[in-house]
Amino acid sequence: MSDRSEIRGARLHWLAGKLAALLMRLVGLTLRCHIEDPSGQKIRVEAGVPVIWIFWHNCLFASPLTKKRYSGSAKASALASASKDGAVIESLVSCFGVKTVRGSSSRRGVAALIALKKALKAGEQLFITPDGPRGPRYELQPGVIKLAQSSGVPIIPVRFEHSSSWRLNSWDRFHIPKPFSKITVHVGDAIDVPAKLDDEEFEQYRQKVESALLEKPSAIANI
Repeated sequence: MSDRSEIRGARLHWLAGKLAALLMRLVGLTLRCHIEDPSGQKIRVEAGVPVIWIFWHNCLFASPLTKKRYSGSAKASALASASKDGAVIESLVSCFGVKTVRGSSSRRGVAALIALKKALKAGEQLFITPDGPRGPRYELQPGVIKLAQSSGVPIIPVRFEHSSSWRLNSWDRFHIPKPFSKITVHVGDAIDVPAKLDDEEFEQYRQKVESALLEKPSAIANI
C-alpha cells in the first residue's frame, strides 16, 4: 500500500471514530442510567489509584457513555486491537477522554502488555474487553488475568444491562441501546489476583473473573 493510501485510510478510520462518538453522544442524551454498586467500589477508586475495569465487548457502546458515572474522571487508557477496527476505536474513545494502547493476543501482544503495565504504574485506570477483539463471546481470555497478576492491580468487573437495544449480527452480538431506553451498570467486587499461581490456580481465577462478568443482575439502585 502506498503512503498516500495509508494516510487516506488513517483519515477514514479517524473520521469513522468521530462520527460514531457523535452518534453515541446523541443517543446518550436520551438514555436513563442506573448504577448498582453494592460494595461502593466507585467511591474507593479515586484519581491516581490504578484499577482494571473489564466488561464484555458487546457493551462498547454503553461503557464510554456511562464511564464517569462508575469510574469518575481519572486518567484512563483502553486496550484496542492493532487492526483497522482498533484504529476506529482509538479515534472514538479519545472523544471520551480515554487514551489507547494498541495490541491483542495475536498482534503486538507483548508490547501492549508492557504499555498497559506502564499506564497502571503511572496511576491510570484501564478499560479492557476480555473477550475481544474476536471472541468467543463471553469467554474471558487469560491476558487480563496475567496483567492483574504481574501488576498487582485489582480487576473490577462491570456488567451492562440494556432495557431495550438493537443487536448487530456480529460475533459479539453488539448492543446499540435504543433511544429513551435504560442502561443499568452493575459494578462488581474488586478481584485481586495473587502474583504466584500454578496452572490450576490460574484457571480457577480466570473462571472466577469470567463468572463475575456473567453474574445475573440483582436489584437495581437508582442514582
